[in-house]
Amino acid sequence: MGLENLGGWEFIVIILVGLFIFGPDRLPKAISDGMRMLRNVRQMARNATGDLSRELGTDIQLEDLHPKAFLRKHLLSEADEAALRRPLQDIVGEVRGVADSVKRDAEAAAKGINATATPTASAAPTSLTKSAATPAPAPARPSWDDVT
Repeated sequence: MGLENLGGWEFIVIILVGLFIFGPDRLPKAISDGMRMLRNVRQMARNATGDLSRELGTDIQLEDLHPKAFLRKHLLSEADEAALRRPLQDIVGEVRGVADSVKRDAEAAAKGINATATPTASAAPTSLTKSAATPAPAPARPSWDDVT
């Protein structure tokens, strides 16, 4: 974790907020205290992982302290992990296939509705009667949300 995700404007805002909160006299001391605390926390984490590695008799990194990563690395082999993932991958594949077929069917239905909703020249009335004189409301074009 570093400052690579911090932009220039964000860095300037942090400095200004620090100046407003601590003032120009106490800001350097607050920064040095924060850095000292960060170094102490990192050293404690290194000591804890070293002690844990010594007790368990295996090499443990700080990332391995997450329970899922610890189980995956130290208790499961790659074959076991693949066996656990296989049913879920099969289900995901089936769901994607069904979703794709539903999407294709919905698009085909929308195209069919759009094709029937467009008026043709042969469907226009040839004589004006009293009922034909009032224009019928135009059918609304269905949207993707209407079809799904």
